Amino acid sequence: MGALHEGHLSLIETSLSENDATIVSIFINPLQFGPQEDFDAYPRQVSSDLARLETLPVDMVFTPSRKEIFPHTPDNEVDVSSLSTCLCGKTRPHFFKGVTSVVLRLFNLIKPSAAYFGEKDFQQLVIIQKMVRDHFFPIRVVGCPIVRDPNGLALSSRNAYLSETDTQSATYIYKALTEGRSQYMSGITKSDTLLDIMTPILKEGNIQIDYLTIVDASTLHPREAIESDDRIMFAGYVGQTRLIDNMAFQ
Repeated sequence: MGALHEGHLSLIETSLSENDATIVSIFINPLQFGPQEDFDAYPRQVSSDLARLETLPVDMVFTPSRKEIFPHTPDNEVDVSSLSTCLCGKTRPHFFKGVTSVVLRLFNLIKPSAAYFGEKDFQQLVIIQKMVRDHFFPIRVVGCPIVRDPNGLALSSRNAYLSETDTQSATYIYKALTEGRSQYMSGITKSDTLLDIMTPILKEGNIQIDYLTIVDASTLHPREAIESDDRIMFAGYVGQTRLIDNMAFQ
């Protein structure tokens, strides 16, 4: 959705290394913003985004208008309901239907052989992978590793909303997740035990928790006894800014 940072550029670099041609799409999707959310305030900086992309040998940048993507009022939205009603879907019930409805249109327009998404938005990645399977698209959906600041904060366009104090608080997200993984590696395999360890760390950073849970990486169902390919999933507020993050155990 624009406001490109090093995380986005890492997706492009991976595509460049694996494909003969790379297309970058930039579209601020109105369908994934709720009535009280920040569509109007979301950072729009197409000129600087294009300048950043000039440093990479991409073949095309697709920046469609809203009318190009939605020439008519959309009434055929795509919903992967089995994965979109949990985690972020509980507090943002509109969000993933908006994402999949637009990504489906982009796939139909561009017809890629592969598409690259960051693992920071892990629920989104799993949902898009299932949408592709369900619709028999000949597309390889590739998850790319989270890119972080030196302080551990996962890169996000919304980080621009954080004050200096908020940014310091947000580092406790990474501290909590890494402590959870460390404790798992030391032998703790009960989700409740790890969550009890991580929660006070987040509270120390004055972070308002939306959810903190451990899930099966394929189904997003909560785990009681952890397996090595499970994920710690987090969403919460630092000041007025909602941030998400996650971490694999291995």
